[in-house]
Amino acid sequence: MSKGRQSIQECGDCVEPADAFGLVANETRLSILEALWNAEQSPARFTDLRQEVGMRDSAQFNYHLDKVTDQFVRKVDGGYELRHAGKKVVRAVLAGSFTEHPTLEPIDIGDPCVQCGTELQASYDDEQLSVQCPGCGYGHGEYAFPPGGLSERTDDEILAAFDQRVRHLHCLAKDGVCPECSGRMETTVEHTADCCVDSALTASHRCQQCDHELCSAVGLALLDDSKVVGFQREHGVSLSERPYWTLPWCVSDESVELASEEPQRFEVAIDCEDETLTVTLDGDLTVLGTERSSA
Repeated sequence: MSKGRQSIQECGDCVEPADAFGLVANETRLSILEALWNAEQSPARFTDLRQEVGMRDSAQFNYHLDKVTDQFVRKVDGGYELRHAGKKVVRAVLAGSFTEHPTLEPIDIGDPCVQCGTELQASYDDEQLSVQCPGCGYGHGEYAFPPGGLSERTDDEILAAFDQRVRHLHCLAKDGVCPECSGRMETTVEHTADCCVDSALTASHRCQQCDHELCSAVGLALLDDSKVVGFQREHGVSLSERPYWTLPWCVSDESVELASEEPQRFEVAIDCEDETLTVTLDGDLTVLGTERSSA
């Protein structure tokens, strides 16, 4: 455990983790959370909740409702409402993370590999969606994608949703916010072969609270940078409409140069038609400056 990071077992005012999970390890209690989630009015009255859950025994229903109150449900004037923790449980169920284990046939993406030009494929396994080249094997990213993201979507819609999710996750991470628990994320850039993107120079974001980790090529951090977005727009490229895996500087380190070891400085060269935008970043992927030149 990292120095200064509190164990989830050490919070004196918290419910023990095992007990917290045990509270909702019951069909009736999960039904109560679901009924509150779907309630037309909030707060929901006791009688309306009991009818929605379908339990005739008022005392038995009250027993289960009491078990989830305080930790997952809040009692207020006029009835009951979900606490944030209760909403997280329902969202996890709706996402399919606890109940679904879908499989997906490989999707032919149609976009070329940044290394060899072979058309890319997307595959899905264990709640991870990956984009990879079937020709040379070059990885273009593998990230968490809950089963609910596959529901009622075409292949193209799945890929578009995955692209947006990757952007969102990394935008939070590089800004120091864990997309899982909102804890503090720390960023490091180093040479490594252990990454879902086959870029030797890898940016890693690790949460100091829950240990969640994301990795990518250095350039992916620039997808929402105003100077980069403006530069591409001037050349007719809308970054919001281009999947990240089609941009070589987002999935490869060939356009990245280590300009300084101490302090760390990186230069990312983004070519567009007859012009190049060179972006200088520090070790936290903060943009320090940009320079335009003829290609």
